Amino acid sequence: MAIRSNLELLSTRPGVVIDTNVVLDLFVFHDPHVQRLHHHLTRQQLLWLATEAMMEELADVLVRPLIARACPDPALVLAQARAWCTLVPAPEAPLTAALVCADPDDQIFIDLAWCWPANWLLTRDRALLNLAARAQARRVGIMTPAHWPGLADPRPESAAPGAA
Repeated sequence: MAIRSNLELLSTRPGVVIDTNVVLDLFVFHDPHVQRLHHHLTRQQLLWLATEAMMEELADVLVRPLIARACPDPALVLAQARAWCTLVPAPEAPLTAALVCADPDDQIFIDLAWCWPANWLLTRDRALLNLAARAQARRVGIMTPAHWPGLADPRPESAAPGAA
């Protein structure tokens, strides 16, 4: 499949970037807080944006001892994640200093959400959640799956059109 433009892809469905811990919640731990996300992904109502580096990180995490005990088939989980996401090129340009993540390993998630732009970055990672207020300037909602409004309200309240 040829790579389509950012806007063309995002015009088909709202975009979401999902960090590795939330992916584990979806495919390994079946956390109830990700049920809405699972529902929308299985119905292809969201465009899950990911890069090859994100899939490589997931592959690495799946074989770590703590996760491997809960995940008897890491290859299957990785295959599911790859089937559900849309792989896109990683952003080339670094972001402004205002959106540098305290955890360098998580920078790829905020970079992708900011540069595409995605509607949401779903995470449980404190370093990413700390960037939420600044990301709203680009109308990217950074939040936990438990606080994600689903498709009824695609943007955080303070970033909605016409919000003061």
